Amino acid sequence: MSEDTATVETTAKAQPTSRSGMKFIVSSNALLKQLQMLQGVLASSNTLPILDNFLFEVDGKQLTLTASDLETTMTATMAVEAKDKGSVAIPARILLDTLKAFPEQPLTFSIDGKHHGVEISSDQGKYKMTGFSGAEFPKSPTLEDPSRFLLPAGTLAMAINKTLFATGNDDLRPVMSGIFFELGEEAVRFVATDAHKLVRYMRTDVRADKPASFIVPKKPLNLLKNVLAATNAEVAVSYNENNASFTFDNLVLVCRLIDGKYPNYEAVIPKKNPNKLTIDRASFLSSIRRVSIFSNKTTHQVRLSIAGSQLTVSAEDLDFANEANEKLTCSYEGEDMTIGFNSRFLMDMLNNLTSEHVVLEMSAPNRAGIILPSEPGEVGEDVLMLVMPVMLNN
Repeated sequence: MSEDTATVETTAKAQPTSRSGMKFIVSSNALLKQLQMLQGVLASSNTLPILDNFLFEVDGKQLTLTASDLETTMTATMAVEAKDKGSVAIPARILLDTLKAFPEQPLTFSIDGKHHGVEISSDQGKYKMTGFSGAEFPKSPTLEDPSRFLLPAGTLAMAINKTLFATGNDDLRPVMSGIFFELGEEAVRFVATDAHKLVRYMRTDVRADKPASFIVPKKPLNLLKNVLAATNAEVAVSYNENNASFTFDNLVLVCRLIDGKYPNYEAVIPKKNPNKLTIDRASFLSSIRRVSIFSNKTTHQVRLSIAGSQLTVSAEDLDFANEANEKLTCSYEGEDMTIGFNSRFLMDMLNNLTSEHVVLEMSAPNRAGIILPSEPGEVGEDVLMLVMPVMLNN
């Protein structure tokens, strides 16, 4: 990927459409596919009405499509048949609904240069809607003097999938509502926490030229997660103090970073955990899922009691006299102990691991437990999940 920095971060400048208008021909399915990738950017309520539209920019044989909510901007480029040059903003909802109703065919878009009216001609007929001047659409932010590193799309998708569930939703602590990217010359770490659970996903097969760190919000990461699954490309990540951009294939996503200092997550991870439980992941997950139905609806607490090679998973809801317990066989090194956890957090973590067995490391009933895959995953991958205990009411 050899784009120079300028092309990585900016959409093409919105060209005013000539007075006589412009015309282009595009495949209905190809256009729908690109717009569906961009539609996640559209906010349900926008401060600027123009952001309820997709920006269409035609230059030569290339169509650039843009969606933005001011915080996140996503652009896609595709080939079209066109003689004119220009731009127009087209209402997103009606356009998407119209394209979904067409079978695959070429569509001719004719734009009235004076009033920005849009006419779509298909094999079946003609459809008219009101467009807006492309010049009204906000410019995509440019990254001044960015740094850059590359990583495979699959690696970034895996990092997002393994960590996103652990991010917080607390408006008072915005730094916890995104994923912390910590770049090093030896490895790159992706960290998420909401103060009750924490995930550190590390890749030693990805490196940056210089150490840096930044926090990427949840929304652009969710958008990336959806589109990265369909590509094997390398992703160029550019960043400066305020923004980051992700460029691959024909897509560019630019987002504003979360401002603030990320908590010192390393300090939270207990270093000495003499009690180690190894258990079949699927059996453990199924057991917690069943037993947790009987747990208190506020705390979702399940109790793990380990003695020898037997683990007892139990829960109770005293208000309704509900209780359940199951016994599982495990491998255990350490002192017998009983510890309580929020079942939802445990299930989230076990669902996001893929190894056949997991290891739960503990030091004491009031200290965080660490969940690790017991078998190595992909080469260069290191994942650690931490969950805070729930105080047991004896």
